[in-house]
Amino acid sequence: MEVYKEWNQIRAVNKSTSKQKVYSIVYAIIIGVVLGLAAKIVDNPNVNPIFDNIGGRLGIWVFVATLLSVFSYSPKLAAVKVFAFFGAMLSVYYLYTIFFLHFLPEREIIFWSICAVGSAVCAYIMWYSRGSGMISNVISVLPITVLLSEGFELRNAYLPIHHHYYLIPWLMGIYLIMIVLLLIILPKNKIQLLVIIPLAIILSLVILHFNIIGRIFGDM
Repeated sequence: MEVYKEWNQIRAVNKSTSKQKVYSIVYAIIIGVVLGLAAKIVDNPNVNPIFDNIGGRLGIWVFVATLLSVFSYSPKLAAVKVFAFFGAMLSVYYLYTIFFLHFLPEREIIFWSICAVGSAVCAYIMWYSRGSGMISNVISVLPITVLLSEGFELRNAYLPIHHHYYLIPWLMGIYLIMIVLLLIILPKNKIQLLVIIPLAIILSLVILHFNIIGRIFGDM
């Protein structure tokens, strides 16, 4: 109870009706279905490779999950919405793969299913990023760090199939837009930016140095 009170001081839960909660979960599922189908469709060499390279990377999903989390009525609802989103997105993506492409990537399904479960915990914590205090600032740094790290690493992107290396600056630009949007949405005031931006840069350098994202998600 004491822990709950402390976290409630960071950001208070917004009152909502059962109807509002159900609607928000349904919307998350619909978004997941649409984006899951879109991700599968653009995973095709005949489609503009810029969409494939965005949908096939971690950044866009971190960005969407962050928005779903912070614009929830409570941390519990944030966890349910993000899990529902990834559950719907992955279900559509791999059902399409199985029934239309006749391919069963068991290893990938297991890995991303585990990630979907973990995303609920991350969403619960991420909800507090739009709160007050140092804990809120540190939480806000996390998605920005992922986007900054992956976006910067795009300078070494290898596109052997499409040979569209001119797309790299465009991809980096999209990552920059997502980072700027999070910097606008997450901090409650400009002073928080003085903490968030330096921390994100430092953590990004650590992630890049040890290739943490590549080690975890490189084979997926």
